[in-house]
Amino acid sequence: MLELRNVSFQVSDENSKTKGIIKDISLKLNDHTFTAITGPNGGGKSTLARLIMGIERPTSGSILFNGIDITNMSITERANLGISFAFQQPVRFKGIKVKDLIMLAAGKKISAAGACEYLSKVGLCARDYINRDVDGSLSGGELKRIEIASIIARNTPLSVFDEPEAGIDLWSFNNLIKVFEELHDTSDNSLIIISHQERILNIADEIVVIADGTVKARGSKDDILPELLQGTGSCKFYQ
Repeated sequence: MLELRNVSFQVSDENSKTKGIIKDISLKLNDHTFTAITGPNGGGKSTLARLIMGIERPTSGSILFNGIDITNMSITERANLGISFAFQQPVRFKGIKVKDLIMLAAGKKISAAGACEYLSKVGLCARDYINRDVDGSLSGGELKRIEIASIIARNTPLSVFDEPEAGIDLWSFNNLIKVFEELHDTSDNSLIIISHQERILNIADEIVVIADGTVKARGSKDDILPELLQGTGSCKFYQ
């Protein structure tokens, strides 16, 4: 279980004025659940994901994972505990081939056929990608799918995806929906996905709405989606 206790995150602007990005958020996210976090741009969603992974550290409050206080742990320590993270803009690794990245993610020696299986899950022809470098020669959509394949290979208790739909084409997006559904249906792991997309929100067990750095609403898709679909201009959760 992931638990955030009174977590806040502040930054200072160029005039040394403090701005609150995350404001006293407390959340408990149960095991074996698919949680979608949504809300308006600039509301704090991606910052919250980065706090969970340890890319940013809370100004105050604490974060617990399976009862362990991870607030001051490094990214590597959190990864070793079983948390994976997919960036909105995937990282490029010059000099590393796709098959090596998949093997590193799996944490064990796997065959080329095994690596190909993970690539096929995200709709990539393994023959065309297995020996490619994970660098600028790949498009954003290709990198995104390779990154998700590596997270599938890691098979950790918790995986956090920051706007996985960003920068990919419609076919890839449709395929990703199937990937997330399969991940949820065939494993006991938990998923947290930051997203605006209705189709992703519609397959989640629970939706958390973040706006102005606070939790505005939390509940099932039947409770939350109708209000969200009215549009951000009139959505009471964003006010």
